[in-house]
Amino acid sequence: MNKRAGCVNQFQASVCARIGTVTLTATLAMLIQVTSARASDSPASSGTSELKTSEVDRIFADYALDSHIPGLVYGIVADGRLVYVRGLGVQDLESNRPVTPDTLFRIASMTKAFTALTVLKLRDDGKLQLDALAETYVPELRGWKYPTKDSPRIRVRDLLNHTAGFVTDDPWGDRQTPLPEPEFSRLLREGVPFARTPATAMEYSNLGFALLGRVVTNVSGHPYADTITHSLLQPLGMESSGFFVDAAPRDRRAFGYRWEDDAWRLEPTMAHGAFGAMGGVQTSAIDYAKWVAYLLSAWPPRDQADSGPAKRGTVRELAQGSNFPRLRQRPGHTGADACRQAAAYGMGMWVAVDCDLGLTLSHSGGYPGYGSHVLLLPDHGVGIFAFANRTYAGPSGAVWDAAVALSKAGFLKDRSAPVGEELASAYRTVGAIYKQGDVAAGRDQLAMNFLMDRDAAGWGRDLASLKKQVGECDTAASVTATSTLSGEFTWRCAHGRVTGSVLLAPTHPPRIQWIQLVRRSL
Repeated sequence: MNKRAGCVNQFQASVCARIGTVTLTATLAMLIQVTSARASDSPASSGTSELKTSEVDRIFADYALDSHIPGLVYGIVADGRLVYVRGLGVQDLESNRPVTPDTLFRIASMTKAFTALTVLKLRDDGKLQLDALAETYVPELRGWKYPTKDSPRIRVRDLLNHTAGFVTDDPWGDRQTPLPEPEFSRLLREGVPFARTPATAMEYSNLGFALLGRVVTNVSGHPYADTITHSLLQPLGMESSGFFVDAAPRDRRAFGYRWEDDAWRLEPTMAHGAFGAMGGVQTSAIDYAKWVAYLLSAWPPRDQADSGPAKRGTVRELAQGSNFPRLRQRPGHTGADACRQAAAYGMGMWVAVDCDLGLTLSHSGGYPGYGSHVLLLPDHGVGIFAFANRTYAGPSGAVWDAAVALSKAGFLKDRSAPVGEELASAYRTVGAIYKQGDVAAGRDQLAMNFLMDRDAAGWGRDLASLKKQVGECDTAASVTATSTLSGEFTWRCAHGRVTGSVLLAPTHPPRIQWIQLVRRSL
């Protein structure tokens, strides 16, 4: 039974929190729409006029109620801007200030993407190499004892992909955030025990990203926090974001709470230190939406000017992980009936292909006093995120359920690849072949293997059989590019439909190496 049931009615109207003899009530922040996000050159994707949020609001309200959340903010980014943001509850239980889109939350391990992109940017600047040994940039690692005599020494790439052989260290690592740099140096000089041989498996490690923070400091010549601020936060206009929590105005901060013994207890604020690179960023929904819009603007690849702060191709490297994928269920209630995902850790992001949502990049943040999650859907140009001020609040399920709700509502639109003239010409040839019932209609467009794999007589019989079943077809229907050299299509015919695909060969000019035409059945 929910022990707060006697004091909470509709969470969408108010939140009632009882601590000792004090009862605090907060109204919800009003819905606002913001258009200040960066990435104006991002291709249009979902029509924001189609955004219906009632189901999304219900999902997050239920999550906040069931999870004992003092305060929560969530946002949806599309078309390069924050199109919907809403706050629930309070940012602190002393003043009863409501959560707003400007409220500052610590986002914990969602910091790792900032660290990873900065490392990649330093690589682009010629200051480090991903396959170089980490000890090249952090000398304290040179005397380490590895678990086996044949262990490879840790590379920078291993730290990014969590394949350095360290043990999972969420509870311990979180509390190391304020560790002074000299103490971190001493820990590194003494060496650490390994959970496994490096480069043999993926195991999540905060220590590994703290080491990347030291790499950033040593390679850039500036403290980690300053480097992130100057290279990413400031160029993106994230003026309210940073690592020094107490430097922010107190009346804008979401204080962190632990739900313990049926009461909220204030968590101590941890200062920035040596482990800040794994989880120390503090930001608002307004600021973070700019980061989400910027990351999404890297998809799809295109010829437009690259406005930075890191190159689009570099941002897309966040999705490049090790070769250690694992099967997992989609987070949230919708995951129970969904197909399983093959997920791998990229660089500061988990990467998975979802049957309903396509390519996904996501990451949670769990911290003393805070919980957060972000989900990027590059195929649709949409991102969803949520911040909460309760220890290890874990809004991942709500974020993924919200994404599925948006998908069912028709808000997620595929960003189709452009159809180039070579693919368009090949598709017209396929139509001509069907109409004439003879591959001779496209002989000049066929690759050398085409008639070796199925001769002209065989193709003639196949085309005649298909045409007998469905009749004449509207071959002027559009083709959808699945790559520059491949496409799929559906024709409406006199007695049914035909689905097809065309694949070009890697030649100059590209020629047709494969055609498939199949009668569509129920």
